[in-house]
Amino acid sequence: MGEYWYIRPGLEESVNGFFSAQPEADMALESQIPEKDFNQAGKGSAEVKNLLKRLGVNPGILRRVAVAAYEAEINVAAHSLGGTMMCRIYDEFIHIIFKDMGPGIADIEQAMTPGYSTADEMVRELGFGAGLGLPNIKKNSDALHIHSERGNPTLLEFLIYFMSDE
Repeated sequence: MGEYWYIRPGLEESVNGFFSAQPEADMALESQIPEKDFNQAGKGSAEVKNLLKRLGVNPGILRRVAVAAYEAEINVAAHSLGGTMMCRIYDEFIHIIFKDMGPGIADIEQAMTPGYSTADEMVRELGFGAGLGLPNIKKNSDALHIHSERGNPTLLEFLIYFMSDE
């Protein structure tokens, strides 16, 4: 089983408390991500960004949410058999969860290395697959959790606090 955790320093207590309690969200959105459909991938993250913009979230935080969510959506479309994006909005942060239908990540630590990619030729010809998706998600998140193993679905989730440093 592969497991990866990143928590921005200083947020450990808050993040661990959230994952222990799993409180009810104030708002929620869900969207499907079809396999290899790059016209559809990205629409969920755009919807989330537009909602947060209407709610008055800081533009720097909007950018971080949009980048992390878009990168994750593209990864699901490019590397899996499709999946789901679930977004939960709370007063202080946003929690976005991606679940795909496999085939899993063989080595999460290696996949976190900038430039490492398992993208196929079709994905690369479309301009994706540069190996920066997971590193960009980490860079823009306050907390990141990945659970995956080869041959099984992947769960990727991240938190971004609305008042966190940019």
